Amino acid sequence: MQDKIHTTNYRDTFIEVAEDTKAVAGTVPPSKKDQKSVAEIQYELLSKNPYKYTSDEILFQVFATRNDLAEAEQEKARKQFFSKGQACFRASPLTKTYGFGVHHDSNGKMALYGMETVEYQQFLNNASVKKVKAMRTSRK
Repeated sequence: MQDKIHTTNYRDTFIEVAEDTKAVAGTVPPSKKDQKSVAEIQYELLSKNPYKYTSDEILFQVFATRNDLAEAEQEKARKQFFSKGQACFRASPLTKTYGFGVHHDSNGKMALYGMETVEYQQFLNNASVKKVKAMRTSRK
């Protein structure tokens, strides 16, 4: 029996910033001294490589980086990582705290858009793109 593989990928979907975000514009996550934060790694990968990676690829890369996984360990670790459900980009600090929307194209590849940008507004106004909100930081 094959193990179930979970995915966090979306297609033709735009993740809006969280309702309760305090951000007013897309903001680069601040650097931490000892180890890069999840937000920092996600931001670096997405801002330098728009529409290159899927959500699964980004989330696993963050996991591999933060756990210092060698290349040889990654395939096995990836299977184990996705054998249980992972939080999708609706829970990312980029969409909850730092003011970025995330667009997933028809291939599931992602790009970041600051909430202050024209492109962000265009995604909100585009009826052919499914919209979902990022998770709230606080409970109502």
